[in-house]
Amino acid sequence: MKQLILAGLLAALTLGLVAVGCTPGSGNREIFNVSYDPTRELYADYNALFTQHWLETTGETIEIEKSNGGSGAQARAVTTGLEADVATLALASDVDLIAKAGLFSPGAEDPASDQYWQKRLPNNSCPYVSSIVILVRKGNPKGIKGWDDLARDDVKVVTPNPKSSGGARWNYLATWGHALNKALADEGGLEAFKNGSVSEEKLAAAQKSAYEFTKKVFMNAAQQGMQSGARGATDDFVKNGVGDAFIAWENEAILAKEYSKNALEIVVPELTIKAEPPVAVVDKVVDAKGTRDIAEEYLKYLYSPEAQELIAKRHYRPSDPTVLEKYSADFPETTFFTVDEIFGGWSRAQEEHFGEKGKYSQMQLEFVSQQ
Repeated sequence: MKQLILAGLLAALTLGLVAVGCTPGSGNREIFNVSYDPTRELYADYNALFTQHWLETTGETIEIEKSNGGSGAQARAVTTGLEADVATLALASDVDLIAKAGLFSPGAEDPASDQYWQKRLPNNSCPYVSSIVILVRKGNPKGIKGWDDLARDDVKVVTPNPKSSGGARWNYLATWGHALNKALADEGGLEAFKNGSVSEEKLAAAQKSAYEFTKKVFMNAAQQGMQSGARGATDDFVKNGVGDAFIAWENEAILAKEYSKNALEIVVPELTIKAEPPVAVVDKVVDAKGTRDIAEEYLKYLYSPEAQELIAKRHYRPSDPTVLEKYSADFPETTFFTVDEIFGGWSRAQEEHFGEKGKYSQMQLEFVSQQ
């Protein structure tokens, strides 16, 4: 009986060793990509493409792991010990948070420095962009045509929480930008704002109007319950039937429409924000692990024609104009504004709108007081 037990243990041990040899812990070098919610499918495909590229180029077999979640939450996790070789997050301010935590090389945290992390790669380290659109039920039963309809009392809005989700911060700023453009219509809209031809008095009134409009939309969303990340909000709208309108990344909206077998429709606003998700190598992690060569090539290869094709097929707008033109039918035309143009960049937008004393924080206090 003892011999049988011993034989069983030896067999189990042998199988265990074989299993361990087939896992990422087999001795191959490994990098870890910490990303935001809607990139799950994109980086599942890209990791396979890149590992093959690296093998063919260097002869080395590598492993790539990834994590997805709300962009803000992911950034905070990296600052508190999650060892990301690369961060592919929803907005620059989340990568700035990692830089300010001391995880980048000297100077990488300072936008004025030549060493600033966003200057390392083309297009401000954004290999692709997206936009913010509105997803509605088939047949558009509420007749939603654009941002104004999201403030109607009969329309229930779904969006993730701007406190934890980078995508939700894009949603918020897209809403604000529309409202500001409308409030300044008699002055020339956002174009007048950009060229500085609006008086301080009229601009202050327009910003107040934008605040009230955005508050109404997000108070509506708060009443539905806001998820921490974009994918959770997508599940609420698509799988759980919550709400009438979902403010979403364009790529996430396309995926949701495909998943629903066209039970949903996409409304592309006439004016929306250009969502620019950046990528960065986390210096202190790659230098400690000895993976800088892999991590840097991992991000550079995102700009290659092969990767740009994959990016387009996964419904992000590629930075390569040739590839973008090839897939132009997949990306409806709209008028874009950027965070830099309207909000003075992400560092300023983060402080003024999403910081502890920011405008969204003020809105949250008003949400509570009005319940």
